[in-house]
Amino acid sequence: MDESGDSGRPQPGAGGTDPGTGPDKGKPRRTAEPGGGLLMGRPFGVPVYVAPSWFVVAALITWVFGGQLDRVLPDLGGLRYLVALFFAIAFYASVLVHELAHTVAALRYKLPVRRIQLQFFGGVSEIEKESETPGREFVLAFVGPLLSLVLGGLFSIPLQFVEAGTVPGVLLAGLMISNLIVAAFNLLPGLPLDGGRMLRAVVWKITGKPMSGTVAAAWVGRVLAVTVLIGLPLLTHTGALGNDTSEISGVETVTDALLAAILCAIIWTGAGNSLRMARLREHLPDLRARTLTRRAVPVESATPLSEALRRANEAGARALVVVDGQGSPKGVVREAAIVGVPEHRRPWVAVSGLAQDITDGMKVPAELAGEALLDRLKATPATEYLVVEETGEIYGVLSTADVERAFVKAMARPSA
Repeated sequence: MDESGDSGRPQPGAGGTDPGTGPDKGKPRRTAEPGGGLLMGRPFGVPVYVAPSWFVVAALITWVFGGQLDRVLPDLGGLRYLVALFFAIAFYASVLVHELAHTVAALRYKLPVRRIQLQFFGGVSEIEKESETPGREFVLAFVGPLLSLVLGGLFSIPLQFVEAGTVPGVLLAGLMISNLIVAAFNLLPGLPLDGGRMLRAVVWKITGKPMSGTVAAAWVGRVLAVTVLIGLPLLTHTGALGNDTSEISGVETVTDALLAAILCAIIWTGAGNSLRMARLREHLPDLRARTLTRRAVPVESATPLSEALRRANEAGARALVVVDGQGSPKGVVREAAIVGVPEHRRPWVAVSGLAQDITDGMKVPAELAGEALLDRLKATPATEYLVVEETGEIYGVLSTADVERAFVKAMARPSA
């Protein structure tokens, strides 16, 4: 399975997921990233990680495919598992090509891609921003299944020149069929599948509302999840897939049910996540630096904290900015630091000892809003930021706690 989509940013700082199957130079570095896995390389400057769960599914594919090879090629003996492992690796290489198709399309549209990750049920391209138009969204979703269809066709060509009962014949047939299945499954019209993103783009184009497209495709995805949960075991055990139901064992029954439940959970969860991310983007414009900023009073570095707080109370301000003799801002007094000073000590503590020096990244334009605001805060993590006018004049102080509260409040409101 394959997943590709936007990576939302609920914290101050793409898309769908389709089950299916300054760049560093030199050799790929197999280093670990928390939550990412092993770094295998950076094609097109995008890091590719292999999650620990991939090794679990690779072992499962090796075991299952090895058992099938024992029936088709009994003379292989123990070597069948080596062939099966090669198939697992080649299959995930196909998944990587599928993901690279999404990545190249995203980069073509100047959409940043955080990373590609190969994991338990395929892969995911973490595209950090949403497509600007439904047409681009459709293309971005369609290129993945298209590449899987192309790979299926490419594997079918050499298959015509090898014998069916040989290792090359079995491998080529397996890779052809698996890529065609990946393409067909991903084209199903429900989020988080690629087909769901294509449906979203169509509804978006018709209605002019991205949210309407997301809601429609997400609910189709939920219906699809329930269909998979019920339908997959039925297809297997009624002979609809051309299999001999008399040879189905209890273990295979449990395996089919477990696989259906996992797929159902992935699709259902992905559809819900797509809805939440759409609501996030819909409400992002509500987050404006100017409206969230606390009024601040300027104080010189030697000012006692008690005196600084007295001035702030008189002015109705909730923040303190440390300035030099010319009135230029040098630091923002941290709210947490103020709370940590006992009241009887405040006349003896200078505000300079409680301030965080202001860097360029901590200066936020008052007109910044939405995703641009979150990106700015994410680029320079801090608890407070200095908000300035276009002229450089101090407007106030922006607290990340206020941004988070505003974000939660916005997300709680019903969508339009």
